[in-house]
Amino acid sequence: MANHQSAAKRARHNESVRLHNKYYGRTTRNMIKKLRATTDKEEAIKILPKATSMLDKLAKKNIIHKNKAANLKSSLTIYVNNL
Repeated sequence: MANHQSAAKRARHNESVRLHNKYYGRTTRNMIKKLRATTDKEEAIKILPKATSMLDKLAKKNIIHKNKAANLKSSLTIYVNNL
């Protein structure tokens, strides 16, 4: 339990930020799963820019590491190109 008012506030704030990051991380992972599940190249081409944009935003806000975002974008692009 927090001993100071500022520590209690920080704990509340951290929880709200954690939930926010969890939501955006989960949404992005679902988009990636949807992209990898599709076998239609036209649909995959439509989904790819949205997925890369989401990954860039997560990396910009330090929710995921920038290299992880780059690796995911690369593998997704390779997947779409090989369809």
